[in-house]
Amino acid sequence: MADTTISKPETDIPAESLAVRMRRRARLVLALRLAVLIVLVAGWEFGVRFSLIDPFFFGQPSGIVLKLIDWTQNGTSIGPLWKQIWVTIYEAGAGFLIGAVLGVLCGIALGRNHLLSDVFSIYIKVANSIPRVVLGSIFIVALGLGAASKIALAVVMVFFVVFANAFQGVREADKNLIANARILGASPWQVTTSVVIPSALSWILASLHVSFGFALVGAIVGEFLGAREGMGLLIATAQGSFDSNGVFAAMIVIAVVALLAEWLLTTLENRLLTWRPETNVHD
Repeated sequence: MADTTISKPETDIPAESLAVRMRRRARLVLALRLAVLIVLVAGWEFGVRFSLIDPFFFGQPSGIVLKLIDWTQNGTSIGPLWKQIWVTIYEAGAGFLIGAVLGVLCGIALGRNHLLSDVFSIYIKVANSIPRVVLGSIFIVALGLGAASKIALAVVMVFFVVFANAFQGVREADKNLIANARILGASPWQVTTSVVIPSALSWILASLHVSFGFALVGAIVGEFLGAREGMGLLIATAQGSFDSNGVFAAMIVIAVVALLAEWLLTTLENRLLTWRPETNVHD
């Protein structure tokens, strides 16, 4: 007689929770990142010590660390290090906020109104095609060497990135949801605030991650072109004195600022998009 026993599915085996797998993966990613950093820095340092890399052009990790310590304790050639960092953060932050707000408002307005989109699209394309460095020179001539010219350049750098994503996010909104909202009697303003903007929020937040880096670039380029203080001027001063360790030290400070801003934006995104379903983590 044939064995008709049906094997029981292996459902009794306890599966790893998603949280455990995410923690394990996070530790693995962190360990690999540190390993890559250590290999690169150690290779750079030993390359200099064994005369494989010229420190005059490429600096030296130990020299960069000493430069950062000296700047922290004794200040830079143009003033205290914390003041240069604050000036650049202020210029980039103000430009980022103004550019992001304008980009979101214009993107939503043109995305919702086809007539406005048809009228202004050609002008936005022309303005976006102008090299930013040229605009930086114009802003310095018009607004002077103070923070205003750097903020203006940062605004321009941020605006087009955020505008493009906000515009596309509005155009990609679910047409069925919009139609259902209209059938239920929602006004155009209610449709925009309750359906369109939440739908475009992912696009907008994604653009913010990129645009803060552009705001930093705008502030630093503006300081390169003409400034009294700031990290861009500090880099230009180190470059003028052929201090490669100083250039790299300033770049590291800017990178730390950018990473902190990225962390803040990621935290904001996670708070605003708590409604999103969790994605599975694959090994």
